[in-house]
Amino acid sequence: MAAALALLGRAAGLVTGAQRLLRVGGSAERCLSRGISSDERPKRPLTAYFRFLKENHSAFRQNNPEMSNVELVRKIAGAWKELPASQKQVYEEARKTDWQRYEEQLAAYKAQLTPAQAAALKEERRKRLAKRRSFRAKRELTVLGKPKRPRSGFNIFVSENFQESEGISPVAKLKKLFDAWRKLSSSQKQPYLQLAEDDKVRYENEMKSWEAKMVELGREDLIRSRRQRPKTKTAETAKKAETAKASSHENKAKLKLKKSEE
Repeated sequence: MAAALALLGRAAGLVTGAQRLLRVGGSAERCLSRGISSDERPKRPLTAYFRFLKENHSAFRQNNPEMSNVELVRKIAGAWKELPASQKQVYEEARKTDWQRYEEQLAAYKAQLTPAQAAALKEERRKRLAKRRSFRAKRELTVLGKPKRPRSGFNIFVSENFQESEGISPVAKLKKLFDAWRKLSSSQKQPYLQLAEDDKVRYENEMKSWEAKMVELGREDLIRSRRQRPKTKTAETAKKAETAKASSHENKAKLKLKKSEE
């Protein structure tokens, strides 16, 4: 089932991935059409420590072939920490020289840009930094062991039937399963909807424990606000909400499939 879920995730991500590439490609194409590119922007010079790391990495690797990359970097960091101030100053002076050259090159680069070009590159940089921050935030939550979000009835149906489904590609399989799901009667969908409800209970219990742990670690910034926490529902209200949610998942899956075929 885990393998099926992984395949499902990749299949569902094909569309969004393609759309993302198109957006990035479109941005790059627009920049090139204006005769500019963010790749032409001068690169910031290395810090004193990273200069030391770059210059000595090969020698440290040769002397410590059994070490992992992480262990090797730690060893180099320790060597930098113990380096005499006079030797560190050599790297610092090199950084200052390169920094002055960098500022001159950056000023020349900016001087050739029109206001529209400068605005376009600034927006491109903003999006790239936002994407990087988002990636780091998600990676941090994974390291901290944040529970996986609950699955919908449709997700569970796909995970149980993905391997056996016919299709030459993940997207083709997903399309067949989507069609099969739509043809199921309410009684046939009910077991999957019930499993989804059980998974929501699992998620809430795990989240409560995880959030308590985050409070102990001083990471209250990761705790959900009261507005984000689910309210207690009656059986009838819960059933209506689940039906609406299932319908929403169906519509989103249908839209993704339609876009992937275009």
